[in-house]
Amino acid sequence: MATNGKPGDNRRHGAVRDRSQTQTPSGHWVKRDADTGRFMDVKTSDNKPFKGVRKEK
Repeated sequence: MATNGKPGDNRRHGAVRDRSQTQTPSGHWVKRDADTGRFMDVKTSDNKPFKGVRKEK
């Protein structure tokens, strides 16, 4: 499991497991559960990917 580590270092230690992300044609990033394949969350605040989540090919 990913942990946030020491306070103030502003980074995640380890990867988020059982999740992946892909980019939609509109440019938003969508997070997917690897077990069920369902979409979990869409990041609409900016066009940067989710932190610590692997990208699908």
